[in-house]
Amino acid sequence: MFAKNVGQSDRIIRAIIGIVAIIAFFTVSGSWSWLLLVVGIVMLATAALGTCPPYALLGINTCKLKS
Repeated sequence: MFAKNVGQSDRIIRAIIGIVAIIAFFTVSGSWSWLLLVVGIVMLATAALGTCPPYALLGINTCKLKS
C-alpha cells in the first residue's frame, strides 16, 4: 500500500475543501455539481487515509520526519 505522505495541516485543509465541495454539490445545479462531489470524496478520502497517490508519484511528502 502507499506510505503516508500527507501531513497534519495538509489533511485538515483537504478535509475542509472536501466538506465544502460536498456541500456545494447539494447547493449547485448543473453538470459541474457531479465534479464537486467527486472532488469532495477524493479530498476526504486522502485526508482520512493520510496518503495521496499523486504526491507519491511526484515525490512530495508533507509529513514531518520521525526523529
